[in-house]
Amino acid sequence: MNSSYRTVVGLVRGVLRMFFRRVEVSGLEHIPEDGGGVLVAWHPNGLVDPGLILTHFPREVVFGARSGLFSWPLLGQLMKAIGTVPIYRPQDGAGGTEEERRAANNASLDALAERVATGQFSCLFPEGTSHDSPHLLELRTGAARFWYRSRELQADGAAEPVILPVGLHYDSKRGFRSDVLIAFHPPLTVPEFLRSLPEPSDAPETLKKRYQHLTDEMERVLNEVVLATEDWELHHLMNRARKLVRAERAARAGANPGRPGLQEKRLGFERVWRGYYARRDTHPERVGELVDQMREYHRDMRALRMEDHELDHPPQLWSPWLGVLLALQVLFVFVLLPPLILIGFAINGPVFLALGAFVKGVAKEKKDEATLKLLLGTLLFPLAWAGAGVGAFFAHEQLHALYPSIPNEPVGAALLLALLGVIGGTTALRYLRLTRETSRALRVRLTKARRRIALARLKVERGDLHDGLISMADGLDLPGTVGDDGRIGRT
Repeated sequence: MNSSYRTVVGLVRGVLRMFFRRVEVSGLEHIPEDGGGVLVAWHPNGLVDPGLILTHFPREVVFGARSGLFSWPLLGQLMKAIGTVPIYRPQDGAGGTEEERRAANNASLDALAERVATGQFSCLFPEGTSHDSPHLLELRTGAARFWYRSRELQADGAAEPVILPVGLHYDSKRGFRSDVLIAFHPPLTVPEFLRSLPEPSDAPETLKKRYQHLTDEMERVLNEVVLATEDWELHHLMNRARKLVRAERAARAGANPGRPGLQEKRLGFERVWRGYYARRDTHPERVGELVDQMREYHRDMRALRMEDHELDHPPQLWSPWLGVLLALQVLFVFVLLPPLILIGFAINGPVFLALGAFVKGVAKEKKDEATLKLLLGTLLFPLAWAGAGVGAFFAHEQLHALYPSIPNEPVGAALLLALLGVIGGTTALRYLRLTRETSRALRVRLTKARRRIALARLKVERGDLHDGLISMADGLDLPGTVGDDGRIGRT
């Protein structure tokens, strides 16, 4: 990797670390150490998707991006620095004949394919656009054509480029300080009848069928990687099933397994997903009954705004972080911490609120919100810190003129307030999170005190649903192993 590439990767990684609370990565063992390949991923979150792959793929990866993005301020310079290849799509061309625009498109794809042919990795999003659906959009054949073209440009005897599926799983893709899992899956096994290179004499229809066959194979694998569902309701019901099974097993074992990580969440969801589609074909009536029961249980739990495990144990009112903050207040931050939080709110709060309102008003679709927050936040928050520093500089000069006994250190005052803007913003964010957690704990406890009969009924329903789901899974080869306390691990 050259220095420009490393610099951009470090910059983007820093921005993503500020936006996401935790980024988990799995499947690094599936990435070959030598040879080139094509990363294929679904595209649910705008420019955040390539940013995550860029910063967490252990080898250098080159992207192709539509040519219009290179005119964006800052973004265009960053893409050029990491060697992004501009893609001149026929539908984007403003001038020239259709043949000339297609020729430009083919030339840009060839430039990208040459990089893969020489042993690098490229990343493609076969859907062609970002979206908000819980399933894949129709895949275009460009990724299949690109793979064949990369092989045609290879030197004799070179290893065949791999096709590596990538799963991107967001806990809350628009949410600030949420979690995300990047899962690299085993390389796609290309069917034998598709491995041979196209012949120059092949008819256009023959080539079209070949490209479509490989695209269909990519779609089949990516559907399993994404754990695609027909609609969001089914997705949420599957996620509820995952949580209730874990909570019920923990309750029966008298255990507290703690919060699951994203890898465990995905594995639990995959077990439900595979079980649902396997039994939907063999036991459609029973599956329909369970879905209806799950729908009613899910509706009641959402109305109470409670999680499944909270039927047994309400959230703790005390957390280690809250204890640390209180101890610091008692020891030496009793006076310092509140002003620090106020400074953080004063400097960062207006930007945070304005950014949220602006993005909601401007973003045409939900999948664009995180991208806009990242791009605008990367610019606006540093400007707010710098603005606070400039204001402190001139304010200090005025104070020094009025009170000469004050040390003449306007630069120091500017740097101090700018630094307090960064630290205060971070502290305020942690404080808000603790406040939300404490508020939720109080609300759940009040709900449990007032709705004892309803909660007792829901516990019975949870147990019945758990038993029904477990009986339907009997005999299926599902991924992972389930412990007595409900935790799921890899086999």
